[in-house]
Amino acid sequence: MSQPPIFRRWPPREPELIQLYSMNTPNGIKVAQALEEMHLPYEPHTVNILEGDQHTPEFLWINPNGKIPALYDPDGPDGRPISLMESAAILVYLAEKTGTFMPLDPDGKSACLQWLFFQMGHIGPMFGQFGHFFVYARDKCDHPYPVQCYSNETRRLLGVLEHHLDNRNYLLGESFSIADMAIAPWVDCLDTFYQAGKHLKLKEFPAVHRWLERCTERPSYGIARRVCDPEDRDR
Repeated sequence: MSQPPIFRRWPPREPELIQLYSMNTPNGIKVAQALEEMHLPYEPHTVNILEGDQHTPEFLWINPNGKIPALYDPDGPDGRPISLMESAAILVYLAEKTGTFMPLDPDGKSACLQWLFFQMGHIGPMFGQFGHFFVYARDKCDHPYPVQCYSNETRRLLGVLEHHLDNRNYLLGESFSIADMAIAPWVDCLDTFYQAGKHLKLKEFPAVHRWLERCTERPSYGIARRVCDPEDRDR
């Protein structure tokens, strides 16, 4: 069997392991955390999106959309290799592969997927647009509307989380799940990366703060933040 094209640019040292192609962005962190929590042996490869690695032919083989993270599992369904794009799809795949971090009962699984899709449809896009205009586009767009618009929407979404997390330890209640893994890095980056805690008045969301502490204090989160860090030359 011929090797996948992505191996040409990021040759695996241990090709029998799951191969992760990523960077330590919120979307990258959530998949790395899942691999750590599920105790799945994997080999990480840094795809530096700041240098355009995601647009190379080798990476476009695994994700035609040119976005991280992507994953290659040599031991996929029925023992056949499988390549995956889209972070939420990867989380669901890993949860089903291991039978962990996503409820098996229909009601619990439905609730987990709803919050996972909430992240993909709302949290990620809106927080990302907020960060773009609040941090990266300041010297390109001096009109106040984009920052005001995305600040308001970010706070509205935080309010949705605040209401839901009141009297809950995690999004599904007492069980940490792939939904928490998906949303926590995005909430975390508002203050740690965008430095927008004061601007967004994050202290007004105490339930979100307590939940975020529970998520980020897990050892797997600290590891996931370092996985595929372009500053780590050993990756």
